[in-house]
Amino acid sequence: MSALDIKVADEIADGTYQLHAEIPGVDPAEDVHVTVSDGVLTINAERTETTDANGRSEFSYGSFTRAVTLPAGADEESITASYDKGILTVTVPLEEPETPERHVAVESAG
Repeated sequence: MSALDIKVADEIADGTYQLHAEIPGVDPAEDVHVTVSDGVLTINAERTETTDANGRSEFSYGSFTRAVTLPAGADEESITASYDKGILTVTVPLEEPETPERHVAVESAG
């Protein structure tokens, strides 16, 4: 079974990066897994089809996955996630990134 994409929206505000992922119809404790490694946040989810329905369904079932590169300064140790009404919200605190640029004084040779 091929993995399906998870639809996301993201924003940076007030020193945090927030990712909202649309994953309705899952049990977040059992079917949703969020991991982070080397600056990449990965969401995996599984939606199983119930077989007791007598009608038709156009819903997508199976494995869903989405990987997102985190912005510079992401504090990977302090990431939190919550699930409400079919939306997974992942909050990533942002630290002030180290400024790679510095001022170099130029001295006169003569």
